Amino acid sequence: MTDATHDPGRRSWVESADEHPHFPIQNLPLGVFSEEGEAARGGIAIGDDIFDLRAALDAGLFGGAARDAAEAAAGSTLNPLLALGAPARRALRQRVADILDANGPDRARIEPMRDRLLHLADDCTMHVPAAIGDYTDFYAGIHHARNGGKLFRPDNPLARNYKYVPVAYHSRASSIRPSGTDLRRPKGQRLLAGKEIPEYGPCERLDYEMELGIWIGPGNAHGEPIPIADAAEHIAGFCLLNDWSARDIQAWESQPLGPFLAKSFQTSVSPWIVTPEALAPFRVAQPPRPAGDPAPLPYLLDAADQEHGALNVDLEVLLLTAAMREREMPPHRLSRANARELYWTVAQMVAHHTGGGCDLRAGDLFGSGTISDPDPSGFGALMEITEGGRKPVTLSSGETRAFLRDGDEVIFRGTCRADGFAPIGFGECRGRVVG
Repeated sequence: MTDATHDPGRRSWVESADEHPHFPIQNLPLGVFSEEGEAARGGIAIGDDIFDLRAALDAGLFGGAARDAAEAAAGSTLNPLLALGAPARRALRQRVADILDANGPDRARIEPMRDRLLHLADDCTMHVPAAIGDYTDFYAGIHHARNGGKLFRPDNPLARNYKYVPVAYHSRASSIRPSGTDLRRPKGQRLLAGKEIPEYGPCERLDYEMELGIWIGPGNAHGEPIPIADAAEHIAGFCLLNDWSARDIQAWESQPLGPFLAKSFQTSVSPWIVTPEALAPFRVAQPPRPAGDPAPLPYLLDAADQEHGALNVDLEVLLLTAAMREREMPPHRLSRANARELYWTVAQMVAHHTGGGCDLRAGDLFGSGTISDPDPSGFGALMEITEGGRKPVTLSSGETRAFLRDGDEVIFRGTCRADGFAPIGFGECRGRVVG
């Protein structure tokens, strides 16, 4: 479902937008920002700037369905817009693309307002874009699941249910923070090597997990599952998500239930919601399941979803240590993977989540699960890269890491490319570990 907003030849009168690696006019992701001393409000990323939806409304630049959508997006959270669904997002996207188009019919009237309409992103503070009622973390990265399983069950790394059910657990929404927020090293119970009694103290095996975040749009009534064929209409957009993990705490507490303090201390998200409309050119077929794998059960299987339900998103993880900053070195790339490697589609996650009658609400957030490639160069967590800490990685600075140390900054980036279309990106998801 591509249209004129995806035209690779389209240019903007916002000079930094053309050829921008993440936010050209073909992207237009949604977020919430604030300037010093002012209230948070909705905006759209364009190049190095933020297009101010409240200022554009006050200037009378919207009408009809686009105006209704802009009103819903102009407040301190995007929940009202997310609840309206795809028609509202499309109307807003098309109008903003016309407003910012270098050849737009209203350019002569609009461009003189640029100081009111645009704010340099570096001068603004970004916020979590929605009030998150619930956060569910899936486990859909099969290569990560297999690599993690091998550390504990070398002969049988995947649980029997893995290829039948999109495994997930309910995580903590209150500790989700926007990119750039420092991460305090968590504390919890750990059973140290050679000990019989656990101790309470700081995590010694702190890790990251490279995931996609999935923002929910219109919800469903309690007790009424969302059919797999309709699930895409309930997905409002995507971001990058770092599911920080305290591996030593997790190993002790996750018996028999899932992680608790090992995950609840913080989850970091990139602040821009990249919409399904922007990602339309980067839809790809879900990879066929290997021979011998079971077919999804009927409530999780839809032909259209299998044909277009995966996303071609290149993801990379970089690490910047305190020593690198002091020496003015660039960050070291730890891995590069692609979201196509997820075993389950996002629509399958939605269908399964609601299959028991659970009601989703606009602004809910999913984590995809750690995304890893089959090759070690694409492993999405240090636990995989270092084989549980047994084989530390050597960085470009000469330092080694088995797990994260204080002062380390983890950086996620995501970009999309397809022949015949302008590349777009997600921006960055950053977080620095502090003591």
